Amino acid sequence: MAYIGHVAPAKGQLAWGSAGVSPQVILPSSVRYANLQGEFDASAAIWWARMAPLGRPSFTDGLLSDIGQMHRDLTRMMEAAPGSVRHVVLGSSVPGIYNLGGDLALFARLIRAGDLEGLRHYGHVAVEAIHRNHTAFGLPVTTIALIQGDALGGGFECALAHDVIVAERSAKFGLPEVLFNLFPGMGAYSFLSRRIGRVAAERMILSGTIYGAAELHEMGLVDVLAEDGQGEQAVRDYTERTGRRFNAHRALFETRRRVEPVTLHELRHVVDGWAEAALNLGEGDLRKMLRLAGAQDRRMAGLASG
Repeated sequence: MAYIGHVAPAKGQLAWGSAGVSPQVILPSSVRYANLQGEFDASAAIWWARMAPLGRPSFTDGLLSDIGQMHRDLTRMMEAAPGSVRHVVLGSSVPGIYNLGGDLALFARLIRAGDLEGLRHYGHVAVEAIHRNHTAFGLPVTTIALIQGDALGGGFECALAHDVIVAERSAKFGLPEVLFNLFPGMGAYSFLSRRIGRVAAERMILSGTIYGAAELHEMGLVDVLAEDGQGEQAVRDYTERTGRRFNAHRALFETRRRVEPVTLHELRHVVDGWAEAALNLGEGDLRKMLRLAGAQDRRMAGLASG
């Protein structure tokens, strides 16, 4: 993604450097990963990342791998060119869908095989990405989730890990894992309990309720409520509105993390409990899980045919 060396920038790329800093860093204006698209808006200091997973719009191994690579690339870029990026935005290029969560078909296969380590490995990779978002990569940037469709299960957990959530009015949020006798194991409890309290978090997790963006805005979980089709503009308005006080906002988010830290150790520990609980699921539970995965596939087929 970032090209290091004293070379002239290609068309569509931006060269960055500062006095006494060598080598020069050239930032692409856009980068395509297999399951992810990145675009750099230099004028607003925003890195836009849009999930575009191959197949079902869930956190597949491929999407998780690409997110990890993008995070590494972004970290090198921001360390080499301080101040070039102020905001990292994660959205989706799939119409009406942010992300539908974990790879349910994979989960069912691993559970039937009794593969505890496979489940743990998947969960650890997922929460490592979530934790990088939560800690803003350890760099002076803010992370923003742009929700323009359904954020379910792991999609909701991913959104909760960001400093700011911007959601369009028709977006839906929920944790459906209880429907197949499991709980969301990749950050929901950790982030929700700190935002809305333990009792409300447990009620949300065990209800399986689907919430509208306006409901979560009233609860304080959605920070900016945008009209449909206006999500990206709402992000730009937010970054422009807070631009002169960027240092104060960023420092406040860092203070939030210091006062109520969600550690990687905690997230991994919860994943281990989730994986152990998953192996207790019966065949009836797995059939429900696979029916949900099938419904997701049919929804994607409908989008493709439309």
